Amino acid sequence: MEEDAQMAVKIRTAASVAIAAPLLFVALFPVIWAFLSSLKNLRDIVSPVPILIFKPTLANFATVLNTPAVQLGLTNSVVIVGSAVIIGVLFGWPAAYAVSRMKGRIKEEYQFFVLSIRFMPPVAVAIPFMALYMNLGINDTRLSLVLTYSLITISTIIWMSIPGFEGVPAEIQEAAELDGCSPLRVFLRVALPYALPSLVGGLLFTFVIVWNELLIALVLTAKNVTLPVVASSFSTLGMEVPWGVINASAMLLCVPPLIFIVMLMNFLNRFFKAKDIL
Repeated sequence: MEEDAQMAVKIRTAASVAIAAPLLFVALFPVIWAFLSSLKNLRDIVSPVPILIFKPTLANFATVLNTPAVQLGLTNSVVIVGSAVIIGVLFGWPAAYAVSRMKGRIKEEYQFFVLSIRFMPPVAVAIPFMALYMNLGINDTRLSLVLTYSLITISTIIWMSIPGFEGVPAEIQEAAELDGCSPLRVFLRVALPYALPSLVGGLLFTFVIVWNELLIALVLTAKNVTLPVVASSFSTLGMEVPWGVINASAMLLCVPPLIFIVMLMNFLNRFFKAKDIL
């Protein structure tokens, strides 16, 4: 019986690997191919026969990094996206906690309203806001993009954080209230630490969405552009499409989200270790 059970486990493991491996390859192949192309010269990239063995070059990355617009776009993206995500957390997590404690139809209607904000196409948001910001005198500024991106971060974080707060046992919250904790203290000391692991996924997803956003930034900015706008502009350099430069800019565009993920994971590890010590 034990041998049969072990054999069944091995078969399930082999089947899982057989299914997961092709899916993983399909998901990672574009990234790997873009990275390899960023290390090639243009002649190797446009060759009719794919060249897998080539002499790597960092000229494409040097072209991107030595472009002043890239430095400006990176600074703007870090400031704008970072500010919008912080605003989304400050308003989104408390709102999600409040919605999670609602009951009845009003809870469903509120969730649908929050989700409906994400239904709107970017153009439907960008054009009215552009007219509004021009009247206020803040068009083509970091502040205008922070305010616009905050709509995305707040709505997304609320929607994705509600299930996390719903998983907090009501008995724990009620016990904290009986001990004299205010609703704010219950949220900060009980609900938030308990739900934090499930909130991280929504936070990362929101950051990636806003970091890669292009159309709104393209409409609302001309000088204070973000990194995706700068990356898209490389396709118009010269008479030929600079595929190597485009791929290099795409690779560099992926670096800040990866750094953010690593930092967040390290924070979570320290957070859980501190809880274990306590």
